[in-house]
Amino acid sequence: MSAEQEKDPIALKRVRGPLWKMPPLQIKDYSWQQTESAVYLSLPLRGVRPGNADIFCTENYLKVNYPPFLFEAFLYAPIDDINSKAKIGNDAIVFTLFKKEIGMWEALSLASVDKEMMQRIREKSVLQAQAKAKELTEAKAVTKREDERYALKIMMEIEENERKKIEDLKENERQKATKEVEAWKEQQKNAAAEEEKIEKELKMCQQKKQIEKEIKKSQDKKTINHIKSMKSKNFTKGKNAKIIFSEKLKDDYVPAPRSTGNIKIQFTPRVFPTALRESQVAEEEEWLHKQAEARRIMNEDIPELHDLKEEEKNPEWLKDKGNKLFGTENYLAAINAYNLAIRLNNKIPSLYLNRAACHLKLKNLHKTIEDSSKALELLIPHVADNANARMKAHVRRGTAFCQLELYVEGLQDYEAALKIDPSNKVVRKDAEKIRNIIQGTELE
Repeated sequence: MSAEQEKDPIALKRVRGPLWKMPPLQIKDYSWQQTESAVYLSLPLRGVRPGNADIFCTENYLKVNYPPFLFEAFLYAPIDDINSKAKIGNDAIVFTLFKKEIGMWEALSLASVDKEMMQRIREKSVLQAQAKAKELTEAKAVTKREDERYALKIMMEIEENERKKIEDLKENERQKATKEVEAWKEQQKNAAAEEEKIEKELKMCQQKKQIEKEIKKSQDKKTINHIKSMKSKNFTKGKNAKIIFSEKLKDDYVPAPRSTGNIKIQFTPRVFPTALRESQVAEEEEWLHKQAEARRIMNEDIPELHDLKEEEKNPEWLKDKGNKLFGTENYLAAINAYNLAIRLNNKIPSLYLNRAACHLKLKNLHKTIEDSSKALELLIPHVADNANARMKAHVRRGTAFCQLELYVEGLQDYEAALKIDPSNKVVRKDAEKIRNIIQGTELE
């Protein structure tokens, strides 16, 4: 070895080679107790962390390795390694080993055990542990397959029940539809029979009137001929006779008075201000359905409702109250009223529209845009009944955009409002101002 190597400790390690590995220290200071059915064994950890302890246990072999310490016991008699327990704590490992056979042991480990026998016991224990692990794995696999099969069976039963339920519903609907069709056919048949009966009666009445008319005509002819003959025979009887016969003839020609009656006229109820158009029937019915559904929706699971009167739980009442507060320029109170009404029923577009007006007064411009957009979402489909509300929503959102200096977006809303109400001069004038600002022609 050179002098330089003697000074360099790293070089010294390279020359001497790897350090000698120290064998594990056998634990001798353990304690154990027993009963006829169990053995209680306590091993000291000696400052080693409990998580570093490795335990291996079979029927005839127990090994505990927590470096640098090792405990190994070739048990005196077989134990129940499945139900035996180990508890780690208080700087010790405490084993509870249940005996397979009732009786007292002379010692914890076998006395006369040579190295070959120890090796055989170790190998046998490892093979037993592997076999049990394999059996446990197979048992888990079998249990998993059984669980999967059972779950599949349950899912199939659920799907079958759902399918059967759907089929029953379909069958009930089919029977219901069939009954309705049969009832409609019967109604149509009865109506047709009734109409045919009325037509027959009218025809018979007309025929009867025609016959009566023919008879009356023939009688009139006979009467006229008779009068003519009487005139020719009794021309000399004087003027009075002519007057009498002429009066009698007038009475014969006077028709019977008509029977009095009343004609009832019923007008079809109309919700919308415009006339009915077939092209807009679907949109109008959808709008009326949405309005009816919005009036039915009521969320009463709100803690604040418990202290309110019954009338104060009505969204329409709260909307009217908010409108009154808006009229008195108490915008914050109006917003609170609209907030509670929206929590009760979030499907009424006028609540968002009115709240947007309050936010616009208070310069809450982003909230104005949000509420106006929400109102426009609820004002679908576009029908004549909600045209005014849609126009107001566009104007309020456009005003908020303009106050945020987003003039292009504001102009789009104003033009949308003009499409709804082209005759509104105020909106048209404001749209022209915004257009001039965008083009740079608006004066300061």
